[in-house]
Amino acid sequence: MDSRRLLVFREVARAGSLAGAARALGWTQPAVSQQVRRLEAEAGTPLVVREGRGVVLTEAGRRLLRHAEAIADRLAAAEQDMAALTGLATGVVRVAAFPTAAAVLVPPALAALRERAPALEVHFAELEPPEAEAAVREGATDLAVVFRHEDDDDDEVPGDLLREPLARHPVQAVVPDGSPVPAALADLRDEPWIAGCVRCRRHLLRCARRAGFVPDVRFATDDHVVVQRLVARGLGVALLPAWAFAVGAQPGVTAVELADVDGRVVETLVRPDARRVPAVAAALEALRAAG
Repeated sequence: MDSRRLLVFREVARAGSLAGAARALGWTQPAVSQQVRRLEAEAGTPLVVREGRGVVLTEAGRRLLRHAEAIADRLAAAEQDMAALTGLATGVVRVAAFPTAAAVLVPPALAALRERAPALEVHFAELEPPEAEAAVREGATDLAVVFRHEDDDDDEVPGDLLREPLARHPVQAVVPDGSPVPAALADLRDEPWIAGCVRCRRHLLRCARRAGFVPDVRFATDDHVVVQRLVARGLGVALLPAWAFAVGAQPGVTAVELADVDGRVVETLVRPDARRVPAVAAALEALRAAG
């Protein structure tokens, strides 16, 4: 297969349309369409099908996209290997992280990266773990900082992404100041609960099930400050990661570490070939040092 056509196909997949790929590449839409048709002829099977004004990938297209992403990573690695000879004088790296990591881990890491390579162009986006994982897999970001919980059953990342632990921190029960301090999660079984993101809610439900009850979830917010203020007013209790208090502890709440609530594992996700890109390798090194 023609590697240039694979890269054109990658742009089509990322844009979701022939027109979007044409704009990204600075080509005409017929030229992009012709390259895709020729690639399909080389592959011997359709790679995209039209849907509305865009296109969606066939099963063959989704499989081929993984190879196209690997080729793009290797080309970026080749380009930046040359730049590395002059101390990362050029290059681009795109990083995603969940909110508390964005506040605790990312700033010192990116500051250290800037000191090491001031000409390196860094882009950052705040994404929850499922969206960050998808962004890495689709090539929209080079590496992501994500979290899981220590006792999660689904600790394997599907596909070919590589995972590396960075840090661990506890998840704590949060109760109003002056209320009885729980010794175990079951002590809070009769309280109204405040739940967070999808992964956090799943963690709460699992821990509560293990403790023998179903939590009465009455409030839902991803904002750790809002959670603490609701708790401080006596409107409910919650589970929050310790990093939430490092970012912005609010008055009127008490955080308690419980033995039957497992903590968070913070990790990086990256495509295998992306690790060869000097800018990505430098970003990973800075995150390790900050973790």
